[in-house]
Amino acid sequence: MPKDPVTRNDVAEYAGVSTAVVSYVVNEGPRKVAPETRERVLDAIRALGYRPNATARALRMGTTRTFGLITPDGGNPLFAELAKAIDREAAARGYVVLQTSADGDPVTERAKIAELLTRQVSGLVLVAPTADPSLDDVEVPVIAINRVLPTVSSVRPAYREGARTGVEHLISHGHRVIGLVIGGAGHPERELGWRDALTAAGLPEGPIARATFSREGGYRAAQTLLQAEPTAIFASSDLQAIGVLRALHEAGVRVPEDVAVAAFDGTPETEYTWPPLTVVRQPVELVAREAVRRLIDGEDAMEALTVPTELILRRSCGC
Repeated sequence: MPKDPVTRNDVAEYAGVSTAVVSYVVNEGPRKVAPETRERVLDAIRALGYRPNATARALRMGTTRTFGLITPDGGNPLFAELAKAIDREAAARGYVVLQTSADGDPVTERAKIAELLTRQVSGLVLVAPTADPSLDDVEVPVIAINRVLPTVSSVRPAYREGARTGVEHLISHGHRVIGLVIGGAGHPERELGWRDALTAAGLPEGPIARATFSREGGYRAAQTLLQAEPTAIFASSDLQAIGVLRALHEAGVRVPEDVAVAAFDGTPETEYTWPPLTVVRQPVELVAREAVRRLIDGEDAMEALTVPTELILRRSCGC
């Protein structure tokens, strides 16, 4: 039969002190305990294998030291990488993260926010939240990542500037007809960056295919774009670019000899596509670090911070 859990009363009896003294030692206050007594209590804790109830302790101290994290899609490699980075940063500061996904649906997102709040999280991280996540009644700090919300702090990559840099690089290879695979409405900045680069180079807008941020979306979009005979394609996400590569391969189109490809996001899997993808990489570690810092330290409460991206050159663009 399993043993009953060791209680604070057991520790007090073993150490020959009151339960209040055990509490002072475990919680490091509010009253001081003589060094000899403190060591006796610690010896008892080690000998008995006592584990304090972390949740109860946190509630007594006024914080659960837990963050709620909501992503649009837990299966997207970008969001998985970002979640891991946030978890590492939070753990380094003594916090844990409860993660869930909303599938980009406002109703689901509101329900997930409400559920996390019932668990008394110390803060919320909303990755690419919907336009109206209903935060009026939320009394804990909230950070929005990858989208600016009017009522909370936000951290986001330089989408427009990054996309422009990626397209400018394709132009530097001599491409004049550059197609765009872009997500639906609500994510305009990467499209604006594409337009900026073409306008600055005096080029007409290339063909556009609007598709979901998925491999299948990119695959279908590339099949459409090929009818316009582009010499290069810029995809607004890695997943789309992977679908693009498959569609080009099936059509007998060589990359980069016939059509060059570049993408936005820069997740690790782009190193292992064939050919390896040239990408505009999101600064995942920096975004995670800044988000956790703001939640804990409470600084820059309403500031919208934009962080720079990085162009990583590989074979798919012709480099």
